Amino acid sequence: MRSKTTLYQAQATAIGGRVGGAASADGRLKIRLDDPADPVGKGTNPEQLFAAAYAACFLSAIRRAADAEGIAIAPDSHVTADVALDDVGAGGGAVLAIELSVDLSGLDDAVAERLASAAHALCPYSKAVRGDAKVSIRLA
Repeated sequence: MRSKTTLYQAQATAIGGRVGGAASADGRLKIRLDDPADPVGKGTNPEQLFAAAYAACFLSAIRRAADAEGIAIAPDSHVTADVALDDVGAGGGAVLAIELSVDLSGLDDAVAERLASAAHALCPYSKAVRGDAKVSIRLA
């Protein structure tokens, strides 16, 4: 169920599944999709796209949490998302396993951990996968 106030809405269409292509309705995104096991594939895959999107969203959530506390975040701060597709076996399909590596250079570890924890509560991607994916967060 959607809220009464939509902050942003995106639409994309995929053709061919994991081996094909995808494009956004506004034309700003057009990508080739290839199987990651293909040694000559020049496209990306859903896990890479998810990793990039989650990392960007999580860093934005960290910045929001830091702003709320009056804490300055260094411009070179970054989040790296490592996304794995794990087989659960016995016909159970696959699940995502995600490790977020947070580098908030110049901040005390206790402050960085507090901001990362707050970001995990704020980030829409974290909310979306909560309970369905294994997510671990570590300081870089």
